[in-house]
Amino acid sequence: MKWTIIALVIAVSLASCKNSSEKNKSDYIKLKSTELNSEELAVRGKTLMENKCYLCHSPKAAEGSMIAPPMVALKAKYAEDATSKEEFIANIWNFVEQPTKEKAKLKGAVKRFGLMPYQPYKQEDIEAIAAFMYDYEIAEPEWFQKHWEEHHGKAYKQEGKDVKTLKEPEDSYADIGMKYAKSTKATLGKNLMGAIQKEGVLHALSFCNVQAMPLTDSMATKHNANIRRVSDQNRNPNNKANPEELEYISVYKEVLKKGEEPEPIVVEADQQVKFYYPIVTNDMCLKCHGTPGHEIETETLERIEQLYPEDRAIGYDVNEVRGMWSISFDKNE
Repeated sequence: MKWTIIALVIAVSLASCKNSSEKNKSDYIKLKSTELNSEELAVRGKTLMENKCYLCHSPKAAEGSMIAPPMVALKAKYAEDATSKEEFIANIWNFVEQPTKEKAKLKGAVKRFGLMPYQPYKQEDIEAIAAFMYDYEIAEPEWFQKHWEEHHGKAYKQEGKDVKTLKEPEDSYADIGMKYAKSTKATLGKNLMGAIQKEGVLHALSFCNVQAMPLTDSMATKHNANIRRVSDQNRNPNNKANPEELEYISVYKEVLKKGEEPEPIVVEADQQVKFYYPIVTNDMCLKCHGTPGHEIETETLERIEQLYPEDRAIGYDVNEVRGMWSISFDKNE
């Protein structure tokens, strides 16, 4: 009788733990199930992925120039380990919320590229991205299938709806400006991250000093637009914000201080459009823009002072407005 009671207690406890675990997993998803399956969320997730993820996870980069695994590799691994869409989304948020080597599922990618730097993403944004990834076929680099088969011993067949079935709205001026900012950011970021991975932060500083402006100018020519990165605490004198830009930088600082998601600012004048969007710091930025003696090493600080005698771009923390995209283009473009 005694052992029967003990067994019953254990059984009840296990059932209670299981129910609690399932409840916690359900609670971990911030968006409702009706939202997770809406086409509107999928469109938003696609846009967010292109704007926030493709800087490092670009599907167009050559295999040798990648600075992080492509998003399709994340989809493949997380889908393999999840038994449901909700679990897939929860697992992705669990990692992005606070990246660690222990939580990473792509161990080989961490070994090759390093750990993803922490960025204070909103949970509902990551859930939108993950929901889109789970439900739709996402872009694959040309080399991906061969790479996956060589490293995993099997082919990967992507599941999901054809992304062409998504009814996306026509591009607004905000969308156009964001595309210009995103592509320029991707070009600068790819080269900067490559410089850091190959030769370290000191080399990256020299790269920025010599190549950042020409690369930005080349993207401006490509898009037939005026593209500038400006700041109220500039490192390069050429990036000093004008009075109008300073006002918008102040607006974005207040937005982030309130914990709100920044939106593009679009100003129309005659036949021209002016577009503004903040440049926000993450962990990686602090290696050159953080606090001396803490994130910025002594040798790095000495190089900064050598290259930029009038530097004002230090003392930042994560999720602060480092500067702003200031882009202008003609309405008929």
